[in-house]
Amino acid sequence: MKFTKLSLVAMLLVGSSAFAIENVKVSGDTKFFYSTQDNTYDSSYTKNERTGLFDQSTSIGEASLSVGVTADLTKGISAGATLSGITTLGLQNNVVGGTFTGNLQSNSWFNEAWLAGTTGKTTGKVGRMQLDTPLVFSETWSVLPSTFEAAVLINQDIPDTTIVAAFVGKSNNNAVLGGGYGDNGTDARNNVFQSFYKGAYTVGIQNNSYEPLEVQAWYYSANIDANATATQNISGLQSYWLQADLNMKGILAGVQYTATNYDYTNKSDNNAFAVMLGYDKKDVVTVKGSYSQIGKDSVNSKGAGANLAGSQSKLYTEVWWYYGKITQNDTSAFNVTVTAPLAGYDLGLYYTQAITKDGFNSGGADATFVEVTFEVAKSFGPLDTGLYYIYIKSDNDNQKSATDKGEAYNTVQVYLTYNF
Repeated sequence: MKFTKLSLVAMLLVGSSAFAIENVKVSGDTKFFYSTQDNTYDSSYTKNERTGLFDQSTSIGEASLSVGVTADLTKGISAGATLSGITTLGLQNNVVGGTFTGNLQSNSWFNEAWLAGTTGKTTGKVGRMQLDTPLVFSETWSVLPSTFEAAVLINQDIPDTTIVAAFVGKSNNNAVLGGGYGDNGTDARNNVFQSFYKGAYTVGIQNNSYEPLEVQAWYYSANIDANATATQNISGLQSYWLQADLNMKGILAGVQYTATNYDYTNKSDNNAFAVMLGYDKKDVVTVKGSYSQIGKDSVNSKGAGANLAGSQSKLYTEVWWYYGKITQNDTSAFNVTVTAPLAGYDLGLYYTQAITKDGFNSGGADATFVEVTFEVAKSFGPLDTGLYYIYIKSDNDNQKSATDKGEAYNTVQVYLTYNF
């Protein structure tokens, strides 16, 4: 699934400059997302006799409502808050068996609540907010975006250069990205935001002194790896990300490199690189091809390049829907993306293939994953609509036994968003 590309710089400046003319602004959206698939077997190799498309047991659906307010409080000081709610609309009784957030209970909370201040070319922002950095970013594939409790400082005194520093203390990714609420109770609002690695720091720099080229470098330090098991006795992880993107007269090119040190009892590290080449003819077609390679961690079998606050990745080869495949240990992947507007519709074709060395569940063989997505999207005034067909063939999924490679299956998705 595509995710909205909104830079961290833009998100910070929206609070400090975008509303200088209009003192108070109210906006929001309501969404309804639906997904259904026809996989036959679950993770324990149990066959489900009711697995057709649109069957309740293999379908998820959910609605959300978000209302946000931003305002200038004094000169250079602004604030914003977004109240969000989620509900199944009662569809879990006979239409869907799950949700995008991972919980069938209705709930509401302030998904954003921040205060921002600007002096000269320096802006600070603190509170709940969306973030967009290479290894810590808000994922937007669910009915609500994941957000963070963070403090961010940005400076643009150096021409064509942006320097960013941030501390991230909490995240709601478990509550909105398929994990459900922290306590699974009837009122989980107090547990929606949970500790993010017991505190994480990032510093980044972005530069485009040569206008067709943008380069960026980021460093991350987290106190505890939230994905580690308790027995691994981890004391932290450190990551860095390097990237350069070129857009010259329609020619697109890019290169990415990232590495992470896992400070476990048995320390290890891993890395990933990706390259991309493409062509963009405005309002006609965009074509991109990319390749990525994840290194081999022989100690802890950890991958590299995934969002520390979810499962998506900013690597060029990321899939549309089945996140977490291209960033596995010792995995190579390639992606072909073609998008084009046609007769008022936005059309897209997304193909990804990933091969994980010795990655088959039963061991001793490589695991292959293929995902093909067809997109048809159109906006009708404030209403954004999208229809998607996804073909998935994964050796490690939809298996009838541990030694049988997975069978192909189909997914259909519908996205409706009304903006106001």
